[in-house]
Amino acid sequence: MTPQPKPSSGSSPKAGPGEPVDSKDWPSVVDDSATEETPLLRSESSSPAAGSVSSATSEPSQDEDSPDLDTPNQRVSRARGLAIILSVYLLIFLQATNMSGITMAQSTIAADLDSYENAMWFTTAFLVAMSSSTPLVGKLASIFSPRTMVLYSSTLFAAGCFITSQARSFPVFILGRLVTGLGAGGSTALAIVLILELTTKRKRGLFVGLLNAGFTTGVSLGAVLSGALISVTGWRVLFWVQVPPSLIAGLGIHFSIPHTFSSGPGSKDGSLSTKLKRIDYPGALFLTATVVLFLYGLSGTIQVVPLLISLATLIIFVLIEYYVAVDPIIPITVIQNRGAILTCVSQLGFMAARWTVLFYAPITALAVRGFTPATSGSILIPTNLGFGLGGLLVGWLHVRRTGSFWASCITSFILFAASLFALSLASTPDIPISLYIITVFLNGLFAGAALNYTLAHLLHLTLPDTHYIATSLLGTFRGFAGSFGSAIGGGIFSRTLRASLEKGFKSIDGPSGPEDHSELIRKLIGSPALVFNGGLGAKEQTIAVQGYVDGLKVLFQAAVVLSIVVSVVQAATGWKGPGDKAKYRESGSSNALCDQVSEDEE
Repeated sequence: MTPQPKPSSGSSPKAGPGEPVDSKDWPSVVDDSATEETPLLRSESSSPAAGSVSSATSEPSQDEDSPDLDTPNQRVSRARGLAIILSVYLLIFLQATNMSGITMAQSTIAADLDSYENAMWFTTAFLVAMSSSTPLVGKLASIFSPRTMVLYSSTLFAAGCFITSQARSFPVFILGRLVTGLGAGGSTALAIVLILELTTKRKRGLFVGLLNAGFTTGVSLGAVLSGALISVTGWRVLFWVQVPPSLIAGLGIHFSIPHTFSSGPGSKDGSLSTKLKRIDYPGALFLTATVVLFLYGLSGTIQVVPLLISLATLIIFVLIEYYVAVDPIIPITVIQNRGAILTCVSQLGFMAARWTVLFYAPITALAVRGFTPATSGSILIPTNLGFGLGGLLVGWLHVRRTGSFWASCITSFILFAASLFALSLASTPDIPISLYIITVFLNGLFAGAALNYTLAHLLHLTLPDTHYIATSLLGTFRGFAGSFGSAIGGGIFSRTLRASLEKGFKSIDGPSGPEDHSELIRKLIGSPALVFNGGLGAKEQTIAVQGYVDGLKVLFQAAVVLSIVVSVVQAATGWKGPGDKAKYRESGSSNALCDQVSEDEE
């Protein structure tokens, strides 16, 4: 028997409307009647509880003329809105530069801390902390005020940067990276919360595009700036210089959000002790353990034991959410929502395929095109420019309503797969560099569009009361993708590269017998810069280039297959949200399904 979800212990009092002003996107001051007990998603939800399946319905799809599309859930003045936009952008930008800048500083840090064999943890520790904290912050934002949560997140980020900059040993450095990741995960989740609350539904997609643009510009500039500054300033400056702006951004958001900004459906008693009692501590523990063990198992060489343990902790977590938790970390409606879970799974595979481009496009420039190490990272500029532009364009031109974006998701996924296939053919020295740049630009364009569409479609598939948790969970799965893509993709690439190099060197062995090229092969696999800067002979260099061409071709074509698979998974999410299904059951019409598809995809 399927366990029935437990109703929420609290009730949601009805909120009064806010004062209308001239600005549609950042309206005037929030209604004075709002309190800590006022529902955070006030205009989107009238359901009694997030855990109730039978009675709750989601917002219907709205056309371009619906007045509700121009009404935000909560209102702030134009000046406060502008301050929030700039502060959120700064936090996301700093997070992205911190994530990508470490790649350029990794060798210097490893030498300074004498930790060459553990250098992979510089990035992995950050990703593990960020991914594990994102769903928890999404839940906490529905219990405590996002106004307070964002201050904690920005402070954690600043503290982590400071600890990292002062580290004199590997354990202290990793501690700093963990604390930084916790702050970064909280900032990402809260940025989505603020977009959902303070923008109109018509402009929501545009602001999601701006958020993605902030992230991708940070990824692009982080590597470039770190590479340019590290030889001048040293690596420590790259971290402590982020402390003041992250604190300023957090304070800017904190003081720009009014005290009356509500924190979601809470209990009748809004005291701190009551809110602390609502937290699902066992669920939080096992969810965090699942994420940490899963990412640990994918870090470096794939480790089966941590992956199996993570599966066990996941099962325990689900059982806790079903049978024990009064207010689950992930509501039962989200766990039982096929569309939400499949969307998260598809995002894991989709972003893993995307990370193959981010990881290996610079290697293509270095080992196949012969770019210098200092300029190889610049190949990411066109793909990240396309990523930001894709999200902005679909947000500005298309995601201007609520409802299904099923066909748009599938179309963008297929176009993304096609661009990966083109990239597998273009990763050779014979293809003009201009054509390669266009290909990576289009890959980023389709990826940015897909991320905006899937978020909009997820909001359609889930109940409004669970939007915070659903979007945070989506962010967690996207966070998995970096480790997932590097572990699986790296294995495919390395095996293909080794096989190609061994075959190539065997073909040039002289009549005196085969030479031992094992040490050269080991170095070429570990350092692509040696292809053009390692003193290789003409024949050896040709074999090395061809080995990288073969490895990249197989890698990107494997990513094509993965993209097609996740396109099928995304298609299985369906186009009908909870409210649509209720209307379909009530209508009893055999044509209701076709009518809904036509209505949603107009």
